[in-house]
Amino acid sequence: MSMQDYHSRLSDPASRKFETFSYLPAMTKDEIRKQVEYLVKKGLNPAIEHTEPQYLMDSYWYMWKLPMFGETDVDRVLAECEACRQANPDNHVRLIGYDNFSQSQGASMVIYRGKTV
Repeated sequence: MSMQDYHSRLSDPASRKFETFSYLPAMTKDEIRKQVEYLVKKGLNPAIEHTEPQYLMDSYWYMWKLPMFGETDVDRVLAECEACRQANPDNHVRLIGYDNFSQSQGASMVIYRGKTV
């Protein structure tokens, strides 16, 4: 097995890759649904954030509305994710699961990728 060289160069913004998961293909709708089901099953509170592609690595992302405390309906969470994507079509959108007990993020994933800069 050989290592594959990804042509990611800082001089070429369209080729930039950041961290391990940026090399993975975008998730399908079914894969996103499974992730939301996982969050709900674990009792995590879903929250949606978005940011412009050039600020992907920044710590601060914009919060889309308030976290969905206690929401267990997967379809409602997916509808809010899609609403965020429709309102911000060029932005990256991520779903976060907050844990009430540890008062921290229990899960975080980019579910929609915006256009490259």
